[in-house]
Amino acid sequence: MLLTAALFGFIGGWARACVGYMKYSYKNKKSKFKPSAFLLTFLASGVIGLFAGLLVSTNFALALLAGYAGTDLIENIYKIKKKTKVIV
Repeated sequence: MLLTAALFGFIGGWARACVGYMKYSYKNKKSKFKPSAFLLTFLASGVIGLFAGLLVSTNFALALLAGYAGTDLIENIYKIKKKTKVIV
């Protein structure tokens, strides 16, 4: 179950990278395609999406969306946890 959630998160990260690249290429029509930069972005987005998918591993559709949201989700969870004081 965790592996599947991670896979869905990874796919969500890939989707985000593809959308980001399409937006960039639409705005910057004169720029050349750089395979190494695209591959790095593609892999980094996938890995971030994988971790985000693991954070919400209870539902695969939610893991896919978490993977797409990626760093935004991780950053906000961190902020929420940071505000919560832990009393031992």
